[in-house]
Amino acid sequence: MFKYGIDILTLKSVNEIANGTLKAIINDEARAKINSCRNKVETIIKSDKVVYGINTGFGPLCDVQITESETSLLQKNLLITHAVGVGENIDKQLSKIMMICKVHALCQGFSGVRFELIERIIYFIENDLLPTVPKQGSVGASGDLAPLSHLFLPLIGEGDFWINDEIVPAKGVLLQHKIKPLELQAKEGLGLINGTQFILAHTITGLLKMNYLLDLADVAGAMSIEGYKGSSSPFREELHQIRPFKGSIHVASRMRALFEGSQNIASHENCERVQDPYSMRCIPQVHGASRNAFYHLLELAEIEMNSVTDNPIVLSETEAISGGNFHGQPLAMALDYCSIAASELGNIADRRCYLLIEGKYGLPRLLTKAGGLNSGFMIPQYTTAALVTENKSLCFPPSADSIPTSLGQEDHVSMGSISGRKLNQILENLEKILAIELMYAAQAMEFRRPNTFSEIIEKNHAIIRDKVDKLEDDRLLKDDINNMIQLVKNEKLIVKVN
Repeated sequence: MFKYGIDILTLKSVNEIANGTLKAIINDEARAKINSCRNKVETIIKSDKVVYGINTGFGPLCDVQITESETSLLQKNLLITHAVGVGENIDKQLSKIMMICKVHALCQGFSGVRFELIERIIYFIENDLLPTVPKQGSVGASGDLAPLSHLFLPLIGEGDFWINDEIVPAKGVLLQHKIKPLELQAKEGLGLINGTQFILAHTITGLLKMNYLLDLADVAGAMSIEGYKGSSSPFREELHQIRPFKGSIHVASRMRALFEGSQNIASHENCERVQDPYSMRCIPQVHGASRNAFYHLLELAEIEMNSVTDNPIVLSETEAISGGNFHGQPLAMALDYCSIAASELGNIADRRCYLLIEGKYGLPRLLTKAGGLNSGFMIPQYTTAALVTENKSLCFPPSADSIPTSLGQEDHVSMGSISGRKLNQILENLEKILAIELMYAAQAMEFRRPNTFSEIIEKNHAIIRDKVDKLEDDRLLKDDINNMIQLVKNEKLIVKVN
């Protein structure tokens, strides 16, 4: 049982809540914090004190005071006017993660919204009433205003839901569930749409995917080394202890485990080759550097998951601070760093693909014995090259850019929403690159039989062969590549070594 506003949200728990395997509730302690903060807002409303976002306009209109009678219309207008996102809708699972993260932030008792409003969002989560949210339109400061506005339009009977992969107007869905639209009160519109939950949801999904792909990259690299008859000596522990980066040590340890018991590795321990190319030899250093970037983003994401990122922050009956916790820069910069890290995993994988078709050390050119008549595995490497270049082009850091908005009131923005979306694009391309490398490595390993490999590599080779046959003569490879991509996307290959 996860307690919103009390327990620590993690990458694991947010994913389990979204998948329905972990129940999340508001307990009495969190409810007391929510109600206490709401009472502070009510006190401010009844006073003569001017407080941004409670009895004023927003952004450049912060100097316009709003009467108590106008408060509800102001909050409704806030959602409607800020729902200006464009482009395709995000995946509905992202919408659910956004709502989970927003509920957790609101339950910490600094946002001043009513308990009733949070209950309604939880009802949406638990009943898979997932609002449609366009991908584009957030600059990632003042929070993700446009995406969050779309996310919460259904609270007031506007916007749309995903219902069985169809887009359905929220008004009709609420009627079916016998739910009346909420009438927002002071501070509630701003509490809903200020925050980094769009950036954060993309960060969470990116981290979940990258966690598997980091492990898979090690497996693909080990299988390529086996096919290439490369050396395992660059992964010895004593080498990495004298340059002890966390990622490098971890990857080297995994590589040793992936080669454990390999007859193929042992068969050429005393061969005449002195060293392997960098894409084989430097896997701990390169994959490890990508892991270091992952660790950094994970640390920041778990801080953000448990933070309050709306504005203003209500501290007492007389004080609500208008600060900048909504600014997405802490995640934006790390997302851009992680994008480079993910891109480099694909870059080095493509180089290993090239080495396997080069025709050296007992491997036939293009991994086919009937070269000339057959092109073998010549052309899939064109695809990895194209994907690698596409990823490189996606590595421009949006966090390095800023365009002033809100008549200059919001004069420096993070563009973190773009950083989050681009990381996930790069990871989707990486899935395809690693899928092709694994197909190449499995083919190369065929030429090393009757040698055997470690248990985990043999199992993965069998998983691949269940979907993709050894290439004897040229055939349409599109289906093979798609089958490999599905194995990667569905996380069917074994990556855990300990």
